[in-house]
Amino acid sequence: MANRVQIPTNNSALIAMIADEDTVVGFLLAGVGNVDLRRKTNYLIVDSKTTVKQIEEAFKEFTTRTDIAVVLISQYVANMVRFLVDSYNKPIPAILEIPSKNHPYDPAHDSILSRVKHLFSTESVASRH
Repeated sequence: MANRVQIPTNNSALIAMIADEDTVVGFLLAGVGNVDLRRKTNYLIVDSKTTVKQIEEAFKEFTTRTDIAVVLISQYVANMVRFLVDSYNKPIPAILEIPSKNHPYDPAHDSILSRVKHLFSTESVASRH
């Protein structure tokens, strides 16, 4: 506990999205969208024309911006950049994989869930001794 990471707080933390159009529009209607003065948005709509490079760039941008606290990414999109999602290890912004209308959630592919399961299985084994 002595090595706890200090999480910076910000009065205006945003949620970023990388997902299909229906998912992003739903969150935008709920008030999640933001456009800053430089016309930068906090979302990327992924469709058949979106390249893996564009998804990689958006993921890297959203995970380095200081005004973003959570990145929501559709699981099928996360699978396209799985190496980036799996190697990401910072607490803020948190990465959450979500289902989309056409692609159901598969817990077997969720890297965050597998890390949590591993952590709890290690802790439960350590606490028995």
